[in-house]
Amino acid sequence: MKPINIGLIGVGTVGGGVATVLKRNAEEISRRAGREIRLTIASRRDLAKAREILGDEVTLVADPFDVVNHADVDIVVELIGGDTTAKALVLQAIANGKHVVTANKKLLALHGNEIFARAQEKGVMVAFEAAVAGGIPIIKALREGLSANRIEWLAGIINGTSNFILSEMREKGADFADVLKEAQALGYAEADPTFDVEGHDAGHKLTIMAAIAFGIPMQFDQCYLEGISQLAGKDIQYAEELGYRVKLLGLTRRTAAGVELRVHPTLIPEQQLIANVNGVMNAVLVRGDAVGQTLFNGPGAGALPTASAVVADIVDVTRLLTADPEHRVPHLAFQPDQLQNLPILPMGEVISSYYLRIQAIDRAGVMADITRLLAENSISIEALIQKGSAADGSAEIVILTHRVPEKAADKAIAAIEALDSVAGKVVRLRMEELND
Repeated sequence: MKPINIGLIGVGTVGGGVATVLKRNAEEISRRAGREIRLTIASRRDLAKAREILGDEVTLVADPFDVVNHADVDIVVELIGGDTTAKALVLQAIANGKHVVTANKKLLALHGNEIFARAQEKGVMVAFEAAVAGGIPIIKALREGLSANRIEWLAGIINGTSNFILSEMREKGADFADVLKEAQALGYAEADPTFDVEGHDAGHKLTIMAAIAFGIPMQFDQCYLEGISQLAGKDIQYAEELGYRVKLLGLTRRTAAGVELRVHPTLIPEQQLIANVNGVMNAVLVRGDAVGQTLFNGPGAGALPTASAVVADIVDVTRLLTADPEHRVPHLAFQPDQLQNLPILPMGEVISSYYLRIQAIDRAGVMADITRLLAENSISIEALIQKGSAADGSAEIVILTHRVPEKAADKAIAAIEALDSVAGKVVRLRMEELND
């Protein structure tokens, strides 16, 4: 059969990994795909650097539109990231009738609805396994392996930078700023780490998974984001004492009132397998009504793990090239006319348990005032500990609550902060048992 020609946009870390995997495993890949798959053209502004990575067998161009407009290219692989030029390239490739493989979570989270609609009209495929959790095949699992299930919720550690920082903070008892410097020195964090540590990257990935899990459009603008940069080392240590680990968790849950879509630091019981996923590793826990809980764990980034997912998508697209478009797995798992516009719950309506740390003057009646304000907002206490008094006569009170709507927790926290015996802001972290 005619070989499949790949046009690669972006010859960086992942692009080089894709070229390596395609060349190294060429025989195995062709046996699986049913025909030869070959990289024929690639684009990068720095052509000399691209030549170092790809050698002399691939045609190199500086303009990525030369790739998407090339007559012999069957599948365009987009690996440049961002949502401006990448969007124009992907839409042009679709308009040209070419299939697309992308690792671009931001592009899909922000523009996936338009991209998938255009692809549906043209009868082409857009594959994106590498956009979420690197080498972990979570997209395929949600779209195909779990298609018999009504997905109830999923929770993921889906940003390796944040997970590395939190793991180091716990193990070394260090604060965020110190561990961030270490992560940057090791190459795990960017010079500007905002995208990772403030939850944007995880939010993009969670938006994609929620759309597939529940059959809803991409709605990143409705995703709640809270990062880890304000976490104190002491809160991670106190959580450890109470039997919990703190993770930056992306969580989406279908409820009777709508869909929860949130990223934030979360206390998870230490006996949960996902709580013990450390370093730069990723993990996604999925709850289906038939199968129960399944955990997907592995490397969430890196040249070869991400290339593994990209090439797997290329193989899938190759297998389905001759299939009737109506018989292919829909981009978001559900048939396009069966997507539901379920509301995304505002955080005030989300029900969680809470970890509260309160700095208060160590005197009679303070604890009674705090517990009274919690009771007035129908918040019951699961655990309470008081840490030793400081030199200024204050003490730290740590409280774990039972599950309540966030608006009730916010109201109680505001009232506690108004007490003249309480100094500064109450530290609030959400807790999830992940066992329902």
